[in-house]
Order: sequence, then C-alpha cells, then structure tokens
Amino acid sequence: MPFIETGFRGLKIFEPKVFADSRGYFFESFNKQTFKDAGIETEFVQDNESMSGYGVLRGLHYQLNPFAQAKLVRVVQGAVLDVVLDIRKGSPTYGKHFGVELSAENKKQLFIPRGFAHGFSVISEVCIFQYKCDNFYSKESEGGIAYNDPALNIDWGIDLNKAIVSEKDKSLPLFGNCVNNFEF
Repeated sequence: MPFIETGFRGLKIFEPKVFADSRGYFFESFNKQTFKDAGIETEFVQDNESMSGYGVLRGLHYQLNPFAQAKLVRVVQGAVLDVVLDIRKGSPTYGKHFGVELSAENKKQLFIPRGFAHGFSVISEVCIFQYKCDNFYSKESEGGIAYNDPALNIDWGIDLNKAIVSEKDKSLPLFGNCVNNFEF
C-alpha cells in the first residue's frame, strides 16, 4: 500500500509509485480507487495552487463545520515543511502537531482529514504547492491559529524572525483561544 500511517487517526502520507526512465517520470497523483482501498472515500470538489518564495509561512488555517475541508496536499516545484495540528476535541492527539517535508523530488503527499489546522513553510528558493479540497471555500467559515504559539512549539524549519507571513496570519489567535467546532 502506498500509504504511511502517521499516528494521527485519518492523517496519512501518500507515496505514489513513480515510473521513471530516460524520458522523465510518470505517476498517479490521485486515484479514487487507491484511496478508497486505503479507507479514504473523499470526493474532492476544488483544486488550489499557490506559489511562494523561501521563508514564506502560511497557516495555520482551517474551515469550521459545516464548511470544513479534507485536503490532499503536494508540492510540484520546490519543497515545504508541511504541518498539521489536530484540533478535534476528544482526539487522543488533540493539540499535537505533525510535520513532514513535501517536495517535488520526494513526491510525497499528505492526506489531511477534516478537523486539522494546516500550514506550511517554504524551505526551497521557490515552491509551487497544490491541494485538493473536499468542500468549497467559505470566507465566513475561516479559522486559524497562530503559527508561533509558544504552547505548540512548532519547528517550521526556518528562522521565524525572517519568516514572510501575511498580516492576517500574524493576527491569528493562540490555540487556547481559537474558535473550534470539531469533535473526534
């Protein structure tokens, strides 16, 4: 199976089988049946893409119910340190975070179920980041948590004093003060 368990229920790393030869490479970045066989029966409805330079930090973001989103995230150019935080009340991993390097080179993807806050820091010169969502974006349902919350102590793999962070992300609440309607 091309999935690696993370120790967080529902959160899985997907390592597609890559076929490489003198022409380049080919792989299936998503196959509904492969995911279904792994217990992931998510119907994706929206694809998003961002481009960022070194030191950009985006997150931690989520959408509240009923507009919560599961995501399948990957990098098509460059590399990121991808981080998720379990915000599902009652979960054995509630308040814990998980990070993994995703890159164009390693082709790993992360399936993020609903109930996780998500963010990433760019650790390459340039990064193109793509992700699928199983629910449409809703501005009114946006939620977020401060990337630099000392209680979380997340290592983003970059110097946070030099991180490029949006004003919106700089004003996100600490984990203990965030609005959250997720139950495990």
